[in-house]
Amino acid sequence: MTDFQFDLIATDGAARRGRISTPRGQINTPAFMPVGTAATVKAMYPEQVAETGAEVLLGNTYHLMLRPGAERIASLGGLHEFMDWQKPILTDSGGFQVMSLSKLRKLTEEGVTFQSHIDGSKHELTPERSIEIQILLDSDIIMQLDECLALPAEHKEMERAMELSLRWADRSKAAFNKSKGRGLFGIVQGGDNAELRARSAHGLRDIGFHGYSVGGLAVGEPQDVMFRVLDEVVPELPQDAPHYLMGVGKPDDILGAIERGIDMFDCVHPTRAGRHGHAYTRMGVVNLKNARHKDDPRPLDESSPNPNCRRFSRAYLHHLVRTEEILGAMVLSQVNLSYYQELTAGARSAIERGQFTDFAAETRAGWARGDIAAL
Repeated sequence: MTDFQFDLIATDGAARRGRISTPRGQINTPAFMPVGTAATVKAMYPEQVAETGAEVLLGNTYHLMLRPGAERIASLGGLHEFMDWQKPILTDSGGFQVMSLSKLRKLTEEGVTFQSHIDGSKHELTPERSIEIQILLDSDIIMQLDECLALPAEHKEMERAMELSLRWADRSKAAFNKSKGRGLFGIVQGGDNAELRARSAHGLRDIGFHGYSVGGLAVGEPQDVMFRVLDEVVPELPQDAPHYLMGVGKPDDILGAIERGIDMFDCVHPTRAGRHGHAYTRMGVVNLKNARHKDDPRPLDESSPNPNCRRFSRAYLHHLVRTEEILGAMVLSQVNLSYYQELTAGARSAIERGQFTDFAAETRAGWARGDIAAL
């Protein structure tokens, strides 16, 4: 079985073009991972997700351990077989959802006990159990269990959570035990404090991981704070391993993070925005709820590589959104995921050519010009 491997192909400033190799296929970076929380990307067939250019999906340990259960998925052939997605899958550790969704929880050195947000049943998640679940799911990239705090937070709390996450990282590594063909990622914590982030990054480097994630961002802080933290922490990460910014984000977040040396992203935003009538294009966001689209026969973007951007009129998409027809959510989810893949593919190509600064400027200029004026 092929081992997990990362190759850095090109750099342009801090921006990086790389490739992750796994037994189930390659992931070209910078990469955006659509989120298949409960073993499905909402409103899309697996083949439609692949057609957008996605090479890896994210699954969620918390949701899948509660329903249908990791052991059940394992007995049915693993997550890839269960959801019919044969490319790589990254699973998060479940820690963020335990902190944000569970009805009652108790955090100790051992782990966290919590009540399910679904039925109130009691569960325990430890670093060892999180790794066990992710291996049962047959994940290709596994995340350590960590504690993620919302920002802003007191320094003492950020330090406590960071140090606990480091100890859990050590236990996660021991539980992973060099599982063949998979990658294990550590998670840098420390809130918005540069000294705590550096301590976390150095601690994770000492433990040793296949990849390094920046967690605890996109939790309510302004974009400039997120970018400042990335400016401070990314130089502390090993340059021969992938850098993953968890839970981010909107296209301008992604572009700014690529500029700062991030390789991997995930977020529910593009599919959620699609279900709410918002389309991401090279001209920025088009709100198809707006009445100005109701008599507009033009497509969303006649020059888009996505056929659905060229196929349906704005008037029809407006109608689907206003009547809450399922097709509207399906089309706009696909449109948005396609644009995210177009954005990261464009970044990869520009980095290889040494023209990423120009690419970023042109992309931002397109967003600033905005949508074509209504007829």
